[in-house]
Amino acid sequence: MSTVTEGGPSLPQERRLVTEIPGPRSRELLARKQAAVPPGIGTTLPVFVTHAGGGVVVDADGNSLIDFGSGIAVTGVGNSAPRVVERVSRQVADFTHTCFMVTPYESYVRVAEKLNEITPGDHEKRTFLLNSGAEAVENAVKVARHATGRQAVVVFEHGYHGRTLLTMTLTAKNMPYKHRFGPFAPEVYRVPLAYPFRWPTGPENCAEEAAAQAIDQITKEIGAENVAAVVIEPIAGEGGFIEPAKGFMPRILEFCRENGIVFVADEVQTGFCRTGHLFACEDEGIVPDIIVTAKGIAGGLPLAAVTGRAEILDKVHVGGLGGTYGGNPLACEAALGVMETIEADDLIGKARRIGETMLPRLRAMAKRNPIIGDVRGRGAMIAVELVVPGTGEPHPTAAGEIARRCHAEGLVVLTAGTYGNVLRFLPPLVIPDHLLEEGLAILEKAMNEA
Repeated sequence: MSTVTEGGPSLPQERRLVTEIPGPRSRELLARKQAAVPPGIGTTLPVFVTHAGGGVVVDADGNSLIDFGSGIAVTGVGNSAPRVVERVSRQVADFTHTCFMVTPYESYVRVAEKLNEITPGDHEKRTFLLNSGAEAVENAVKVARHATGRQAVVVFEHGYHGRTLLTMTLTAKNMPYKHRFGPFAPEVYRVPLAYPFRWPTGPENCAEEAAAQAIDQITKEIGAENVAAVVIEPIAGEGGFIEPAKGFMPRILEFCRENGIVFVADEVQTGFCRTGHLFACEDEGIVPDIIVTAKGIAGGLPLAAVTGRAEILDKVHVGGLGGTYGGNPLACEAALGVMETIEADDLIGKARRIGETMLPRLRAMAKRNPIIGDVRGRGAMIAVELVVPGTGEPHPTAAGEIARRCHAEGLVVLTAGTYGNVLRFLPPLVIPDHLLEEGLAILEKAMNEA
């Protein structure tokens, strides 16, 4: 058994169940949560965490669970990575806030400089910082509209971009994200995504046909000359970890270039090594005009960024961008610690090794279990799509049941998908190998029992 030190006492890297899941203390806290917090704030697994690090989370009852969720792709470097803890601890003793728009500080500039350096493309860039992925996506659209003088925004089926009014409009799925929250923002249009597993004429035709349909729809129904931005996730996250068929995104990018449309890559969930590249766009050599990042950028502190071509971002007038808390100094120091950790600990390589472990195991499970219709993903962003055997129909009940069984055995897993039938796996990039293997064994047992 190994231990990990992440800015605090060493956490044994082991699965350990001392009560049922959730235990009595977590149930007590859940009752308090239900009395104090509206039910719209859901809970996937109601264990209340007291410590976390490496590949485990420890709850209020002393149970230690294997973490295949990373706080939805946030804690890739660990829940309290040493470089993050050290930097944030120093900063909190100096000052917690001044507002960058009032009296600025160097760490914000350093984060911007680093993102300008490491994001795809060698063109001149600018970066500004915000609090959340949704806020960053919304600002990317705002910048694109201002720079182009156009209003229309194109998004894709199965996409997820946030919960604000505009990003909720950009998001494809009704329940739970949009249901009864309208009316929605105008001038947002949705076109097909190249979804290989469910493309009607087969995966071999998917990229070409989906791109042709999307471009035809944009041209005829909206008018390319009216489109400010195309916003796309390089891998659709909440939609089910859908990898667009190879060739689809390059064709959409080419169309954008031909028509003066700003190509926005939403890398909120895919960024910072999650897919085995620093950014998922790199897999097909995509260089977006604007790239949006959040989640894994700051090791759990709220931070997001919009990074884009200087000629686009520089068009916005002084005072047109910003926010009171955007680029908070604690979050900026955390981000610098994350980027140092990525380089020092080769987290790109670690993400790839996680994929090299998980994908063959999951594909072997799929051969033995007809409930698995598809295994997909890259690096440490992996999913299985569950189907009714022999039909290909989505099987959300199975996804829920398997997740429940995993939770009961001390494995944190998440569900996703437009149809609710996808199990997604986002282990911390620092998870020890033995916990990864143990988690996969628990998953296979749950699938066989379900």
